[in-house]
Amino acid sequence: MELSLATRTVGEHTVLEVGGEVDVYTAPRLRERLLELIDAGARHVVVDLGRVDFLDSTGLGVLVGALKRLRTADGTFALVCDKEPLLKIFRITALDQVFPLYPTVEAATGAGK
Repeated sequence: MELSLATRTVGEHTVLEVGGEVDVYTAPRLRERLLELIDAGARHVVVDLGRVDFLDSTGLGVLVGALKRLRTADGTFALVCDKEPLLKIFRITALDQVFPLYPTVEAATGAGK
């Protein structure tokens, strides 16, 4: 399955909407896009996984790498995920303790407060 990436801005946040499968074949594209955003000055990044059907360890590694890079730049990194199969992956790997996880983009960005 193909990977789709779309970017939008919500307040001070850069939202990267991801769709499809994030695996060993598509994760490099996700990594490249995240690095482009961070290198271009994005400091508050939200990755919306709402349309992701599959996420493997390579994809998790890309997300951890982006989190580390933003932390060193005094930025923030959050994930939007409400799909139980993906949430289970974060719980099993204990990454639910590492990433701020939100059910919606609005919750992650504080929009609508």
